[in-house]
Amino acid sequence: MRPPDREPSPAVREDAPGDVPARPERAEARKQDVPQDTTDVLQDVKDVPGNAKDVPQNAENVPQDAKDVSQGAQDVRGDAEDIRQDKSDVPQDAKDVPQDAEDVPKKAEDVSARRRGDVLAAERGAGPRVRGRLRPLPLVVALVLLAATLLAGLVVGAAGLPVGGILAALADKVPFVHVDSGFSVVDENVLFQLRVPRVLMAALVGGMLSMAGAGYQGVFRNPLADPYLLGAAAGAGVGATLVIVVVPGDPGYGVPLAAFAGALLGVAMAYALGSAAGRGNRAATLVLAGVAVSSFLSAVQTFMQQVKAEELQRIYSWILGGVGSADWHQLALVAPYSLVSTVVLLAHGRLLDVLSVGDEEAASLGLSAARVRLTVLVAASLATATAVAVSGLIGFVGIVVPHAVRRLAGGSYRVVLPLSLLGGAAFLELADLVARTVIAPGELPLGVVTAFVGGPFFVAVLRASRRQVET
Repeated sequence: MRPPDREPSPAVREDAPGDVPARPERAEARKQDVPQDTTDVLQDVKDVPGNAKDVPQNAENVPQDAKDVSQGAQDVRGDAEDIRQDKSDVPQDAKDVPQDAEDVPKKAEDVSARRRGDVLAAERGAGPRVRGRLRPLPLVVALVLLAATLLAGLVVGAAGLPVGGILAALADKVPFVHVDSGFSVVDENVLFQLRVPRVLMAALVGGMLSMAGAGYQGVFRNPLADPYLLGAAAGAGVGATLVIVVVPGDPGYGVPLAAFAGALLGVAMAYALGSAAGRGNRAATLVLAGVAVSSFLSAVQTFMQQVKAEELQRIYSWILGGVGSADWHQLALVAPYSLVSTVVLLAHGRLLDVLSVGDEEAASLGLSAARVRLTVLVAASLATATAVAVSGLIGFVGIVVPHAVRRLAGGSYRVVLPLSLLGGAAFLELADLVARTVIAPGELPLGVVTAFVGGPFFVAVLRASRRQVET
């Protein structure tokens, strides 16, 4: 049975009539696009020669770029090799680090051992840096120099005494020896009542001041330390002036004791002030503290002088320094103090050598640094008080002689202390000769002569210390 015919859909019926006219319109649009496409083709054809020209240029650049790429590749390989080398070095460095860490304590022990070895060598007198023993030659030279200055001090004077007569008169005083000097009673009185006490007093004062200066330098480890700079001399001056003012009729027994107490006070004040000021440059701080204390004590002394104006002549003659009024009574008065201080200081020469390498090394050797310092400080103050009490304020002796001894004979205090004793005696005896002869028949104060020598020497020591600090 044949199916009924279907009605065409409305969409088909609506679109069918419009298809025919739409196709001619699209064909017309395509005809209009053909000229535009032709124009683009012609433009592309025109660009072909320019692009063809660029091709050789680019072709020329290709080898250069290839070379650059090859060079870059070589650099990369070189960097890679360096990295591998560095990586291979890292384990070796890592191995070295523990080895270096193990070597540090050993090196520290070696340094400490060397320092202790220097200390022990200094004690035995065989150290490579410090001449620990007093050799015969420097000792003989110092003794000859002292004997020559003493003899010159006995010969020089207003009364012309011959050298032979002086030696004969001295030999005649030796027990069981009788020598005729040919001197009259006046000549013998001039020799034994004036010149011999003066010569011996100058030697004693010079030896005490010089050895005290060396002791102070060992205690404070300060090359500029000096009894005059640290306030010991000014303190002793205050004590002596106080006795002169308060006890006008004092026979002289109280002057050394008061001077000793004043010297201890001056040193204690300077040390306390220098310690409180700081721990930067200890040498400069200590010197400045000593100068401040000396200025203060000098003001106190001036005040006491104004209170007792009638004693000014005696006080000023003592302040200017000199041994012109020395006699046997004064020598007997200060001899015990001089003997005690000399024995104590000479006995501590080896201990000062140990202190010179440091407190820790001294403690490791069983040495009490504080006790040694206190003992030497008291002995040096006693020596200063002894000298200042009978001679007045005489400065720079404690700097000039110890430094000269160190330059000539070595830095060990077993050498410096005894040679400073002899050298200081000879130095002050020579200064007294200059004071007696420069303006004869008058006399210069002994402190003026030592200041003329000590001032430039002090500047030289400062310059040498500065060069050592800079290097």
